[in-house]
Amino acid sequence: MTAASTTPSILDRSRADLEAWCAAAGEPAYRAGQIATWLYRQGAGEFAAMRNLPAALREALAAAFAIDLPEVAHVARSHDGTRKLLLRLADGATVESVLIPDEARLTLCVSTQVGCAMGCGFCATATLGLHRHLRRGEIVGQFLVARALVAADLAGSPEGVAPARITNMVFMGMGEPLHNYDGTIGAIETLTADWGVDFSHRRITVSTVGLLPEMRRLLADTRVNLAVSLTAIDQDVRRRIMPVSRKYPVEDLLATCRALPLPRRKRITFEYVLLAGVNDAPTQAKALARALAGIRCKVNLIPFNPFPGAAFGRSDDLAVARFQDALRNAGVHATVRESRGPDIAAACGQLVAEGAARRTPARAAATLPAAAPHAGDGH
Repeated sequence: MTAASTTPSILDRSRADLEAWCAAAGEPAYRAGQIATWLYRQGAGEFAAMRNLPAALREALAAAFAIDLPEVAHVARSHDGTRKLLLRLADGATVESVLIPDEARLTLCVSTQVGCAMGCGFCATATLGLHRHLRRGEIVGQFLVARALVAADLAGSPEGVAPARITNMVFMGMGEPLHNYDGTIGAIETLTADWGVDFSHRRITVSTVGLLPEMRRLLADTRVNLAVSLTAIDQDVRRRIMPVSRKYPVEDLLATCRALPLPRRKRITFEYVLLAGVNDAPTQAKALARALAGIRCKVNLIPFNPFPGAAFGRSDDLAVARFQDALRNAGVHATVRESRGPDIAAACGQLVAEGAARRTPARAAATLPAAAPHAGDGH
Protein backbone atom coordinates (compact mmCIF):
# COMPACT_ATOMS: atom_id res chain seq x y z
CA MET A 1 0.00 0.00 0.00
CA THR A 2 1.23 3.47 -0.88
CA ALA A 3 2.03 5.64 2.12
CA ALA A 4 -0.42 8.48 2.61
CA SER A 5 0.97 11.87 1.58
CA THR A 6 1.26 14.49 4.31
CA THR A 7 1.39 17.27 1.71
CA PRO A 8 -2.02 18.88 1.08
CA SER A 9 -3.51 18.31 -2.35
CA ILE A 10 -4.00 21.50 -4.35
CA LEU A 11 -7.01 19.82 -6.05
CA ASP A 12 -8.88 20.15 -2.74
CA ARG A 13 -8.63 23.95 -2.89
CA SER A 14 -11.33 26.32 -4.10
CA ARG A 15 -10.60 29.45 -6.13
CA ALA A 16 -10.91 31.50 -2.92
CA ASP A 17 -8.39 29.19 -1.22
CA LEU A 18 -5.94 29.63 -4.08
CA GLU A 19 -6.34 33.42 -4.01
CA ALA A 20 -5.76 33.46 -0.24
CA TRP A 21 -2.61 31.34 -0.64
CA CYS A 22 -1.31 33.61 -3.39
CA ALA A 23 -1.94 36.69 -1.25
CA ALA A 24 -0.06 35.13 1.66
CA ALA A 25 2.82 34.32 -0.70
CA GLY A 26 2.92 37.92 -1.95
CA GLU A 27 1.51 37.03 -5.37
CA PRO A 28 -1.31 38.88 -7.19
CA ALA A 29 -4.78 37.33 -7.18
CA TYR A 30 -4.68 36.59 -10.92
CA ARG A 31 -2.04 33.95 -10.29
CA ALA A 32 -4.77 31.79 -8.75
CA GLY A 33 -6.58 31.79 -12.08
CA GLN A 34 -3.40 30.83 -13.91
CA ILE A 35 -2.79 27.94 -11.50
CA ALA A 36 -6.39 26.74 -11.88
CA THR A 37 -6.13 26.91 -15.67
CA TRP A 38 -3.08 24.68 -15.62
CA LEU A 39 -4.75 22.19 -13.28
CA TYR A 40 -8.21 21.96 -14.81
CA ARG A 41 -7.90 23.04 -18.45
CA GLN A 42 -4.35 21.95 -19.28
CA GLY A 43 -4.33 18.90 -16.98
CA ALA A 44 -0.88 19.66 -15.55
CA GLY A 45 0.43 16.84 -13.38
CA GLU A 46 3.36 18.80 -11.93
CA PHE A 47 4.01 22.43 -11.03
CA ALA A 48 7.15 22.57 -13.16
CA ALA A 49 4.91 22.36 -16.25
CA MET A 50 3.20 25.69 -15.39
CA ARG A 51 5.45 27.66 -17.71
CA ASN A 52 3.85 31.11 -17.40
CA LEU A 53 4.39 31.17 -13.63
CA PRO A 54 7.63 32.55 -12.18
CA ALA A 55 10.11 29.84 -11.20
CA ALA A 56 10.02 30.95 -7.55
CA LEU A 57 6.23 30.57 -7.49
CA ARG A 58 6.41 27.11 -9.04
CA GLU A 59 8.92 26.09 -6.39
CA ALA A 60 6.74 27.52 -3.61
CA LEU A 61 3.72 25.63 -4.93
CA ALA A 62 5.68 22.38 -5.08
CA ALA A 63 6.80 22.90 -1.47
CA ALA A 64 3.27 23.64 -0.25
CA PHE A 65 1.09 21.24 -2.27
CA ALA A 66 0.89 17.98 -4.15
CA ILE A 67 -1.12 17.36 -7.33
CA ASP A 68 -2.63 14.12 -6.08
CA LEU A 69 -4.12 12.64 -9.24
CA PRO A 70 -5.34 9.04 -8.81
CA GLU A 71 -3.10 6.36 -10.26
CA VAL A 72 -4.70 4.16 -12.91
CA ALA A 73 -3.99 0.71 -11.47
CA HIS A 74 -5.96 -1.21 -14.08
CA VAL A 75 -8.33 -0.65 -17.01
CA ALA A 76 -10.89 -3.37 -17.76
CA ARG A 77 -12.51 -3.21 -21.20
CA SER A 78 -15.95 -4.60 -22.02
CA HIS A 79 -17.05 -5.93 -25.39
CA ASP A 80 -19.58 -3.06 -25.53
CA GLY A 81 -16.87 -0.39 -25.24
CA THR A 82 -17.36 0.34 -21.54
CA ARG A 83 -14.15 0.81 -19.56
CA LYS A 84 -13.81 0.37 -15.81
CA LEU A 85 -10.89 2.22 -14.22
CA LEU A 86 -9.44 0.89 -10.99
CA LEU A 87 -7.89 3.97 -9.40
CA ARG A 88 -5.41 3.99 -6.53
CA LEU A 89 -5.52 7.05 -4.28
CA ALA A 90 -2.58 8.62 -2.43
CA ASP A 91 -3.18 6.55 0.73
CA GLY A 92 -3.39 3.29 -1.24
CA ALA A 93 -7.19 3.04 -1.11
CA THR A 94 -8.90 2.07 -4.38
CA VAL A 95 -12.10 3.18 -6.08
CA GLU A 96 -13.62 2.59 -9.50
CA SER A 97 -14.80 4.93 -12.23
CA VAL A 98 -16.55 3.87 -15.42
CA LEU A 99 -16.47 5.34 -18.93
CA ILE A 100 -19.65 4.48 -20.85
CA PRO A 101 -19.84 5.25 -24.58
CA ASP A 102 -23.24 5.60 -26.25
CA GLU A 103 -23.11 6.92 -29.80
CA ALA A 104 -22.23 10.63 -29.49
CA ARG A 105 -22.30 10.56 -25.69
CA LEU A 106 -19.51 9.51 -23.37
CA THR A 107 -20.57 9.32 -19.73
CA LEU A 108 -18.19 9.15 -16.79
CA CYS A 109 -19.50 7.52 -13.61
CA VAL A 110 -17.52 8.66 -10.54
CA SER A 111 -17.25 7.38 -6.97
CA THR A 112 -17.60 9.55 -3.87
CA GLN A 113 -16.58 7.16 -1.07
CA VAL A 114 -14.25 4.24 -0.47
CA GLY A 115 -16.96 1.66 0.18
CA CYS A 116 -20.39 2.66 1.46
CA ALA A 117 -22.14 2.80 4.84
CA MET A 118 -25.65 2.24 3.60
CA GLY A 119 -26.21 -1.47 3.20
CA CYS A 120 -28.55 -1.75 0.18
CA GLY A 121 -29.00 -5.44 -0.55
CA PHE A 122 -28.82 -5.05 -4.34
CA CYS A 123 -25.48 -3.20 -4.40
CA ALA A 124 -22.04 -4.80 -4.34
CA THR A 125 -20.43 -1.66 -2.89
CA ALA A 126 -22.50 -2.15 0.26
CA THR A 127 -20.59 -5.35 0.99
CA LEU A 128 -17.47 -3.28 1.69
CA GLY A 129 -18.83 -1.10 4.46
CA LEU A 130 -17.60 2.50 4.59
CA HIS A 131 -13.85 3.08 4.77
CA ARG A 132 -13.82 6.84 4.21
CA HIS A 133 -15.20 9.76 2.23
CA LEU A 134 -13.40 11.00 -0.86
CA ARG A 135 -12.14 14.56 -0.79
CA ARG A 136 -13.13 17.16 -3.38
CA GLY A 137 -9.88 16.68 -5.28
CA GLU A 138 -10.15 12.89 -5.30
CA ILE A 139 -13.55 13.12 -7.00
CA VAL A 140 -12.38 15.76 -9.48
CA GLY A 141 -9.22 13.72 -10.02
CA GLN A 142 -11.30 10.87 -11.41
CA PHE A 143 -12.52 13.20 -14.14
CA LEU A 144 -9.03 14.56 -14.89
CA VAL A 145 -7.56 11.07 -15.21
CA ALA A 146 -10.46 9.80 -17.35
CA ARG A 147 -10.26 12.88 -19.59
CA ALA A 148 -6.56 12.26 -20.18
CA LEU A 149 -7.30 8.63 -21.04
CA VAL A 150 -9.97 9.70 -23.54
CA ALA A 151 -7.58 12.22 -25.10
CA ALA A 152 -4.91 9.55 -25.48
CA ASP A 153 -7.44 7.25 -27.15
CA LEU A 154 -8.47 10.02 -29.53
CA ALA A 155 -4.88 10.71 -30.51
CA GLY A 156 -4.37 7.06 -31.40
CA SER A 157 -7.65 6.47 -33.26
CA PRO A 158 -8.82 7.26 -36.80
CA GLU A 159 -10.94 10.40 -36.97
CA GLY A 160 -14.49 9.84 -35.76
CA VAL A 161 -13.82 6.44 -34.17
CA ALA A 162 -13.16 7.41 -30.53
CA PRO A 163 -15.48 9.81 -28.62
CA ALA A 164 -13.81 13.20 -28.58
CA ARG A 165 -14.63 14.12 -24.98
CA ILE A 166 -16.59 13.25 -21.86
CA THR A 167 -20.07 14.68 -22.42
CA ASN A 168 -21.88 13.63 -19.23
CA MET A 169 -21.07 12.84 -15.60
CA VAL A 170 -23.03 10.77 -13.10
CA PHE A 171 -22.29 10.55 -9.39
CA MET A 172 -23.45 6.93 -9.25
CA GLY A 173 -20.26 5.03 -8.48
CA MET A 174 -19.06 3.66 -5.17
CA GLY A 175 -20.63 5.35 -2.16
CA GLU A 176 -23.58 7.64 -1.42
CA PRO A 177 -22.79 11.13 -2.78
CA LEU A 178 -25.01 12.98 -0.31
CA HIS A 179 -23.55 11.12 2.68
CA ASN A 180 -20.28 12.77 1.62
CA TYR A 181 -21.99 16.11 1.09
CA ASP A 182 -18.98 18.40 1.46
CA GLY A 183 -16.80 16.33 -0.88
CA THR A 184 -19.57 16.05 -3.47
CA ILE A 185 -20.50 19.74 -3.41
CA GLY A 186 -16.87 20.81 -3.49
CA ALA A 187 -16.22 18.59 -6.50
CA ILE A 188 -19.29 19.95 -8.30
CA GLU A 189 -18.04 23.49 -7.68
CA THR A 190 -14.62 22.74 -9.22
CA LEU A 191 -16.17 20.80 -12.10
CA THR A 192 -18.76 23.44 -13.06
CA ALA A 193 -17.00 26.72 -12.19
CA ASP A 194 -15.59 28.86 -14.99
CA TRP A 195 -12.28 28.92 -13.08
CA GLY A 196 -12.31 25.10 -12.94
CA VAL A 197 -13.25 22.46 -15.48
CA ASP A 198 -16.26 24.50 -16.70
CA PHE A 199 -18.36 21.36 -17.21
CA SER A 200 -22.06 22.06 -17.74
CA HIS A 201 -24.23 21.50 -14.67
CA ARG A 202 -26.97 20.35 -17.05
CA ARG A 203 -24.85 17.31 -17.86
CA ILE A 204 -24.18 16.23 -14.26
CA THR A 205 -26.53 13.93 -12.35
CA VAL A 206 -26.21 13.11 -8.65
CA SER A 207 -27.88 9.92 -7.42
CA THR A 208 -29.14 9.30 -3.90
CA VAL A 209 -31.47 6.81 -2.26
CA GLY A 210 -33.03 9.61 -0.31
CA LEU A 211 -31.15 11.60 2.32
CA LEU A 212 -33.91 14.16 2.62
CA PRO A 213 -32.15 17.18 4.19
CA GLU A 214 -29.20 16.79 1.80
CA MET A 215 -31.52 16.50 -1.21
CA ARG A 216 -32.98 19.88 -0.33
CA ARG A 217 -29.50 21.34 0.16
CA LEU A 218 -28.28 19.93 -3.16
CA LEU A 219 -30.97 21.75 -5.12
CA ALA A 220 -30.33 24.94 -3.16
CA ASP A 221 -26.56 24.78 -3.58
CA THR A 222 -26.25 23.51 -7.19
CA ARG A 223 -28.07 23.29 -10.51
CA VAL A 224 -27.26 19.64 -11.24
CA ASN A 225 -29.81 16.93 -12.00
CA LEU A 226 -31.19 14.72 -9.23
CA ALA A 227 -31.76 10.97 -9.41
CA VAL A 228 -33.41 9.07 -6.55
CA SER A 229 -32.89 5.34 -6.16
CA LEU A 230 -36.40 4.22 -5.17
CA THR A 231 -36.57 0.48 -5.99
CA ALA A 232 -39.71 -0.20 -3.94
CA ILE A 233 -42.83 1.79 -3.16
CA ASP A 234 -44.00 -0.49 -0.36
CA GLN A 235 -42.44 0.68 2.91
CA ASP A 236 -41.93 -2.83 4.31
CA VAL A 237 -40.24 -4.05 1.12
CA ARG A 238 -38.05 -0.96 0.79
CA ARG A 239 -37.01 -1.04 4.43
CA ARG A 240 -35.92 -4.65 4.01
CA ILE A 241 -33.70 -4.02 0.99
CA MET A 242 -32.72 -0.38 1.63
CA PRO A 243 -32.01 0.46 5.29
CA VAL A 244 -32.39 4.19 4.58
CA SER A 245 -36.16 3.65 4.79
CA ARG A 246 -35.85 3.07 8.52
CA LYS A 247 -35.06 6.76 8.94
CA TYR A 248 -36.72 8.21 5.85
CA PRO A 249 -39.87 6.23 5.00
CA VAL A 250 -41.14 6.11 1.43
CA GLU A 251 -44.02 8.45 2.26
CA ASP A 252 -41.61 11.13 3.54
CA LEU A 253 -39.28 10.63 0.59
CA LEU A 254 -42.04 11.16 -1.95
CA ALA A 255 -43.42 14.14 -0.05
CA THR A 256 -39.97 15.72 -0.14
CA CYS A 257 -39.63 15.03 -3.86
CA ARG A 258 -43.04 16.56 -4.46
CA ALA A 259 -42.04 19.72 -2.61
CA LEU A 260 -38.58 20.20 -4.15
CA PRO A 261 -38.24 23.48 -6.08
CA LEU A 262 -37.38 21.98 -9.45
CA PRO A 263 -36.47 24.41 -12.23
CA ARG A 264 -39.12 24.54 -14.95
CA ARG A 265 -37.43 22.24 -17.44
CA LYS A 266 -36.05 19.72 -14.97
CA ARG A 267 -37.54 16.58 -13.50
CA ILE A 268 -36.45 13.97 -10.99
CA THR A 269 -35.28 10.60 -12.26
CA PHE A 270 -36.46 7.72 -10.10
CA GLU A 271 -34.18 4.71 -10.43
CA TYR A 272 -35.94 1.40 -9.85
CA VAL A 273 -33.84 -1.77 -9.63
CA LEU A 274 -35.99 -4.72 -10.68
CA LEU A 275 -35.56 -7.76 -8.40
CA ALA A 276 -37.20 -11.01 -9.48
CA GLY A 277 -40.25 -11.84 -7.38
CA VAL A 278 -39.65 -8.90 -5.03
CA ASN A 279 -40.72 -5.68 -6.75
CA ASP A 280 -41.34 -6.51 -10.42
CA ALA A 281 -45.06 -7.35 -10.60
CA PRO A 282 -47.39 -5.26 -12.82
CA THR A 283 -49.53 -4.52 -9.74
CA GLN A 284 -46.45 -2.98 -8.13
CA ALA A 285 -45.88 -0.90 -11.25
CA LYS A 286 -49.43 0.44 -11.00
CA ALA A 287 -48.88 1.28 -7.32
CA LEU A 288 -45.66 3.06 -8.26
CA ALA A 289 -47.47 5.12 -10.89
CA ARG A 290 -50.13 6.15 -8.36
CA ALA A 291 -47.46 7.11 -5.81
CA LEU A 292 -45.59 9.30 -8.29
CA ALA A 293 -48.67 11.29 -9.30
CA GLY A 294 -47.96 15.01 -9.06
CA ILE A 295 -44.18 14.68 -9.22
CA ARG A 296 -42.46 15.90 -12.38
CA CYS A 297 -40.36 12.83 -13.04
CA LYS A 298 -39.34 9.90 -15.18
CA VAL A 299 -38.60 6.33 -14.11
CA ASN A 300 -35.43 4.53 -15.10
CA LEU A 301 -35.90 0.77 -14.76
CA ILE A 302 -32.68 -1.12 -13.99
CA PRO A 303 -32.67 -4.92 -14.25
CA PHE A 304 -30.63 -6.20 -11.29
CA ASN A 305 -26.99 -6.99 -12.07
CA PRO A 306 -25.90 -9.98 -9.95
CA PHE A 307 -22.72 -10.05 -7.89
CA PRO A 308 -21.18 -12.75 -5.63
CA GLY A 309 -23.25 -13.33 -2.50
CA ALA A 310 -26.26 -11.33 -3.68
CA ALA A 311 -29.59 -12.43 -2.22
CA PHE A 312 -31.65 -11.43 -5.26
CA GLY A 313 -32.23 -12.60 -8.81
CA ARG A 314 -32.56 -10.64 -12.03
CA SER A 315 -36.03 -10.06 -13.45
CA ASP A 316 -36.40 -11.68 -16.87
CA ASP A 317 -37.02 -9.63 -20.00
CA LEU A 318 -40.75 -10.38 -20.02
CA ALA A 319 -41.19 -9.16 -16.44
CA VAL A 320 -39.24 -5.99 -17.26
CA ALA A 321 -41.37 -5.33 -20.35
CA ARG A 322 -44.62 -5.89 -18.46
CA PHE A 323 -43.51 -3.55 -15.67
CA GLN A 324 -42.56 -0.86 -18.16
CA ASP A 325 -45.84 -1.26 -20.06
CA ALA A 326 -47.85 -0.93 -16.85
CA LEU A 327 -46.08 2.34 -16.04
CA ARG A 328 -46.52 3.71 -19.54
CA ASN A 329 -50.19 2.78 -19.62
CA ALA A 330 -50.57 4.77 -16.41
CA GLY A 331 -49.00 7.81 -18.07
CA VAL A 332 -45.52 7.54 -16.51
CA HIS A 333 -42.47 8.08 -18.71
CA ALA A 334 -40.43 4.91 -18.14
CA THR A 335 -37.22 3.72 -19.78
CA VAL A 336 -35.11 0.60 -19.26
CA ARG A 337 -31.43 1.15 -18.60
CA GLU A 338 -29.28 -1.09 -20.75
CA SER A 339 -26.69 -2.94 -18.69
CA ARG A 340 -23.28 -1.72 -19.81
CA GLY A 341 -20.08 -3.57 -18.95
CA PRO A 342 -21.56 -6.54 -17.04
CA ASP A 343 -18.75 -8.76 -18.34
CA ILE A 344 -16.23 -6.63 -16.44
CA ALA A 345 -18.46 -6.07 -13.36
CA ALA A 346 -18.93 -2.43 -14.37
CA ALA A 347 -22.73 -2.43 -14.60
CA CYS A 348 -25.08 -0.71 -12.17
CA GLY A 349 -24.64 -2.10 -8.66
CA GLN A 350 -21.48 -4.08 -9.40
CA LEU A 351 -18.68 -1.66 -8.43
CA VAL A 352 -16.60 -2.98 -5.57
CA ALA A 353 -12.92 -2.12 -6.32
CA GLU A 354 -10.79 -5.13 -7.14
CA GLY A 355 -9.17 -6.76 -4.11
CA ALA A 356 -11.20 -4.82 -1.53
CA ALA A 357 -12.41 -6.67 1.55
CA ARG A 358 -16.11 -7.50 1.44
CA ARG A 359 -18.78 -8.16 3.99
CA THR A 360 -21.75 -10.36 3.16
CA PRO A 361 -24.77 -8.27 2.11
CA ALA A 362 -26.74 -9.43 5.15
CA ARG A 363 -23.87 -8.48 7.48
CA ALA A 364 -23.52 -5.08 5.85
CA ALA A 365 -27.17 -4.31 6.48
CA ALA A 366 -27.07 -5.68 10.02
CA THR A 367 -24.29 -3.31 11.06
CA LEU A 368 -26.32 -0.24 10.17
CA PRO A 369 -28.12 1.70 12.89
CA ALA A 370 -31.85 2.20 12.46
CA ALA A 371 -31.27 5.79 11.37
CA ALA A 372 -28.69 4.98 8.74
CA PRO A 373 -28.76 6.65 5.33
CA HIS A 374 -28.39 5.12 1.84
CA ALA A 375 -26.25 2.49 0.21
CA GLY A 376 -24.40 3.56 -2.91
CA ASP A 377 -25.91 2.74 -6.24
CA GLY A 378 -22.61 1.30 -7.39
CA HIS A 379 -23.17 3.15 -10.69
